[in-house]
Amino acid sequence: MKRLVLALQLMTRLPLPSIEADEVDFAGAIGWCPAAGMVVGLAVAGMACLGLRVDPWVGALSGLVAWVAVTGALHLDGLGDIADGAGAAHGYRDGDSDQDRARLLTVLADPHIGSFGVVAIVLQLLAKLVLLRFWLEVFPPWMMVPLAMTARIGPLVWTRCLPSLHEGLADRFRAGWRAGPLILWAALGLLCGIRAPGLLAWIVMIPLWGWWLRRRIGGISGDGHGAGIELLESGLLLIMLVSR
Repeated sequence: MKRLVLALQLMTRLPLPSIEADEVDFAGAIGWCPAAGMVVGLAVAGMACLGLRVDPWVGALSGLVAWVAVTGALHLDGLGDIADGAGAAHGYRDGDSDQDRARLLTVLADPHIGSFGVVAIVLQLLAKLVLLRFWLEVFPPWMMVPLAMTARIGPLVWTRCLPSLHEGLADRFRAGWRAGPLILWAALGLLCGIRAPGLLAWIVMIPLWGWWLRRRIGGISGDGHGAGIELLESGLLLIMLVSR
């Protein structure tokens, strides 16, 4: 269970005990990312249930607050960084000058948020609030568990299929990638689609985000993983609503 605990420490802000782990264990935590998503989904569902006792909007807001709190806004930070990086890389494509690529990497490494990032984060939070409000009218809150889980199948695919943008978290995950966990989580994601066919949209959304990252940013990084998870979550909320 060491790798599961590491995955929870990386992708949530739950108060977990410190454990001794080597580089192999850390890299292998990538296979447990969807399990961390299930924990996130449980937290969101639980708070949404409490809020629904008052009002649907309170339920949506409670769920959103739990969503941000349990992840520590980590994925939102990645979304903001990718938005800033995409703005800086407006003219960048594969084969362009090293100066353009250096500018992109500098923006991604900058801890400060820019205007593109602020807009992206605000729009994402508003989208999740509104979508969650109407989603809770159609689906039981516990369906948030498979939604958050399938959104985190993405890192298993992007780690394997995209080049590393720089040395960092995503690059360390590459050494621990194995086909087995991806196959098992993908199979579970397909089974969940029997209950809610809209969930199967991850099959298209995950490679689509990978294609966009490769074309616009040039590769995968920790920010790319976080941004992809955020966009998959809001995208799945929307698609589940319109396909109900």
